[in-house]
Amino acid sequence: MGETVLEVKNLESFYGPIMAIRGVSLKVEQGQVVTVLGANGAGKSTLMKTISGIMDPEKGHIVFEGEEIQGMEPHQIVNRGIVHVPEGREVFPLLTVDENLSLGAYTRSDKAEIERDREMVFSYFPILAERRNQEAGTLSGGQQQMLAIGRGLMLRPKIMLLDEPSLGLSPLLVQEIFAILNRLNKDEGVTMMLVEQNARVALELADIGYVMEIGRIVMDGSADRLMESDDIKAFYLGHQEEGQRGERRWKRKKTWR
Repeated sequence: MGETVLEVKNLESFYGPIMAIRGVSLKVEQGQVVTVLGANGAGKSTLMKTISGIMDPEKGHIVFEGEEIQGMEPHQIVNRGIVHVPEGREVFPLLTVDENLSLGAYTRSDKAEIERDREMVFSYFPILAERRNQEAGTLSGGQQQMLAIGRGLMLRPKIMLLDEPSLGLSPLLVQEIFAILNRLNKDEGVTMMLVEQNARVALELADIGYVMEIGRIVMDGSADRLMESDDIKAFYLGHQEEGQRGERRWKRKKTWR
């Protein structure tokens, strides 16, 4: 770790007429897992879409490996090694598992390496190997999430943007998928930026966390420090005994830093 891979500086972005991101700044270093926490509507997904080029920022800078990429087309950003695993998985339902994985490697021509990476994906997600000839639309939600992650890995990403990977999954499946993400980070060195409403699993995986509220970063720090914060406990980790005190503090601290 140490070298900054991705840096966002004073980013502003609109979702229709609404300013969804208000002066957001953050950075991700090589080998890190950085999580962005926040309630539904906090601007987390808009942040991801802006970084990956699906949405254009109104102001600010997105710097990837020392180069400004704001305003580039999504395919140009993908070609640089930024892979976005979107909310809701969005696999190609009528294509097989194998065909979905092949599409993940569409920018590559190194066939032998592509096949090695396919086997690597199957080693992390054995159920995908079992169902490699099955149409993706017939997989369970958890299996589709595994396929979406596997498809992203086929590009050999320099950073993987994961948008709500726990969404709609059972607690058991969430634990399984986050354990695999941890292994991918530790064993394969995959750098990740993760947006999540499930703060507990996100902070257990992450090195650094940022908390968004109404489009702003209101708190940041090491994942361990955030896990111990009374406000995080009250609002994201379900510690009811802190609830009322935390709510009063939260209302007073709209611009922590």
